[in-house]
Amino acid sequence: MFQTHCYDAWLTPELRKSTFFMYSQLAGTFPAPLFLFLAGISFALVTDKLVRKGTPTLQIARSTIRRGAEILGFGLLFRLQEYVIAWGWAPWSDLFRVDILNTIGMSMILVGVLCWIVLSAGTHNHQLRLGIAAAATSLAISLLTPPLWTTWRPDWLPWPIESYINGVHNLGEPQAWIFPIFPWGGFAFAGLALGFLLQSDWTRAHVTQTLVLAGVAGVLLIEGTRWVNARPFQLYSTYDFWHTSPAFFLIRVGFLLIFLCASYAWCKRGPAEIGFSPLIQLGQTSLLVYWVHIELVYGRFAILPKHTQSIRGATLGLTAVFLMMLAISLLRTKWKARGASSWSWKRWTAAAS
Repeated sequence: MFQTHCYDAWLTPELRKSTFFMYSQLAGTFPAPLFLFLAGISFALVTDKLVRKGTPTLQIARSTIRRGAEILGFGLLFRLQEYVIAWGWAPWSDLFRVDILNTIGMSMILVGVLCWIVLSAGTHNHQLRLGIAAAATSLAISLLTPPLWTTWRPDWLPWPIESYINGVHNLGEPQAWIFPIFPWGGFAFAGLALGFLLQSDWTRAHVTQTLVLAGVAGVLLIEGTRWVNARPFQLYSTYDFWHTSPAFFLIRVGFLLIFLCASYAWCKRGPAEIGFSPLIQLGQTSLLVYWVHIELVYGRFAILPKHTQSIRGATLGLTAVFLMMLAISLLRTKWKARGASSWSWKRWTAAAS
């Protein structure tokens, strides 16, 4: 994420045409799906826990949908902050731009609605039923994306609403730099499906085997999708592999499964078990570091002028951003731990008195 934004913001126009820039941006196609994928997994874990506790279905729905609404609220607040900071040169339409936080929040709301619908029919075999429903929804989103961006565009809707469907913004046609539900929300439902699989009794007893199988499934999904995509026939009249195709969506899901397997190995057997891991630390405060680094890279407080840097200069800026975000993350974790400790001490002293 850092490298994608830094090179995009700071490299000169000539270097933005280079192979180096192309690969840096290609790597940047994964952070947003990863955020959504992990959000779906976490929602599955929370929902399964609530079901096992016997929490009423309506209460589960309220809890999960409210969390999605909170994230959506953060996304809207972020857009307002960016508009105020850029007052005078930012267009008013930026207030309604669908960024990744907006999409995470809206996707979580839709995930909560799906769980509510499925659980309303009963909680028996809830993991299997919710997993199948989530996987089907994820596939449906990927398959509907091409027509919703082209021939089936809901252009009768006001553009701030249509933008959540296909990223049209106020420019008359879908934009690749927007994060609409189609296709991005599909990654949240894919994560939801996997999350319920991870909660099954067999998986709990065979965690390592399950995640190794997930990595193998990711490889097979990538190669199988590439083979199908190379066939001469096409399902859609307009085909855009990099932005709307189900093929690219499934390939990224395959990579997410591989990343999940690799992350488990990193945390279970790799360097993360030996000592401090910057990646794990940043992951614990992902919303904060996302929020702050955007301003330092693109905003009024950017540490380097836009589109003026060599690869070396932009890389030095990237290193500085990474170290600053790591420091902010550590401070946030330390402050949070101190606050929790202080709160626990006050509760203990109050009970003792």
